Amino acid sequence: MIEIKVPTVGESISEVSLAKWLKKDGQWVERDEVLAEIESEKATFEINAEQAGILTIKVQEGDTLAIGDIVCSIDEKAERPADLPVEAKAGKTATALTPEPAPAAKSDLKASPVAAAIIADKRVDAKGIAATGTGGKILKQDVMDAISNPGRKPGAEMFTRGERKEKMTQLRKTISRRLVEAKNTTAMLTTFNEVDMGFVMEVRAKYKDKFKEKHGVGLGFMSFFTKACAYALQEFPAVNAYISNEELIYHDYCDISIAVSAPKGLVVPVIRNAESLSMADIEKKVVELATKARDNKLTLEEMQGGTFTITNGGVFGSLLSTPIINIPQSAILGMHKIEERAVVIKGQIVARPMMYLALSYDHRIIDGKESVGFLVKVKELLENPELLLFGKDPVKTLLEL
Repeated sequence: MIEIKVPTVGESISEVSLAKWLKKDGQWVERDEVLAEIESEKATFEINAEQAGILTIKVQEGDTLAIGDIVCSIDEKAERPADLPVEAKAGKTATALTPEPAPAAKSDLKASPVAAAIIADKRVDAKGIAATGTGGKILKQDVMDAISNPGRKPGAEMFTRGERKEKMTQLRKTISRRLVEAKNTTAMLTTFNEVDMGFVMEVRAKYKDKFKEKHGVGLGFMSFFTKACAYALQEFPAVNAYISNEELIYHDYCDISIAVSAPKGLVVPVIRNAESLSMADIEKKVVELATKARDNKLTLEEMQGGTFTITNGGVFGSLLSTPIINIPQSAILGMHKIEERAVVIKGQIVARPMMYLALSYDHRIIDGKESVGFLVKVKELLENPELLLFGKDPVKTLLEL
């Protein structure tokens, strides 16, 4: 009998929770098959079978476990069940089965003539209507109910007052603790500015096809913001520093954390040495880290050690917000939704694609002059993308101004 224990997942992590069993109790498992997922305060890890055999589960989903606790056992001396499918037996190749063709989707709307007329006249989304007629046909009353109760899930009981309790995951506990700690231990302030995104959008529209053809990755906004922040951080080093005990630690490099909304909560993987990366390298790294975050494949190393954070609430439609510092860092930049607004340019009122920027910072280390200067520098670089090549105006550099 082989006992499978909680592995060591990080120096500072002493406990984890059993997030999900991928195999059932008493089931035959093959060697190296993934048995379960465990969740620490920073990432999700997999537990694999050390040998083939019959699985015996010792703990349940949601249980909190210490490092070294027994999760399950495998009886490696048990006989392989005779009724296992061919593809589960080691050393044999399964015969590919021809999948059955999927039934053709029905495009015709199944509704009574009166109901169909009301749907067309009122432009009601038929997918949001609970059909009560024979064979799933939508009746007149079904349409009227949908119109009188917009936003109600089809078939859901109305005026319910049910509640449910769910145990907080280790990741959610950590997020909660760190957010409260950031509010309670820093002198956090937020300064705002707005940037005309029209110039960046013009560059993207002009070069995005060639960029993707050459580099194999799309040209997004994040590379422009990351590059602009890297230049600004080097000009305002306090924004790239943090407090440790009674010392200020300054960094000569820019490890920029990118806030990503993962299925189990917010994670902030790090782009290392962003100041040395090209636009294509940054875009590739963003795609890689975002994909790993969605698949819960991020490692501890990929989420530790950032010096500055960028978060983009605009992807969810946020127009303006005050982001919370990702401690021990001293600042975080908030991107937001791009929206056309009337602005005055050379005495003329014109509509431009504008974005609000928010910089939350720790006033213990960053003064108002530095925070505002940093944000103005980012704005200047984004409104003049050609400056991202050197970080400075070529003419001013030539004149040594």
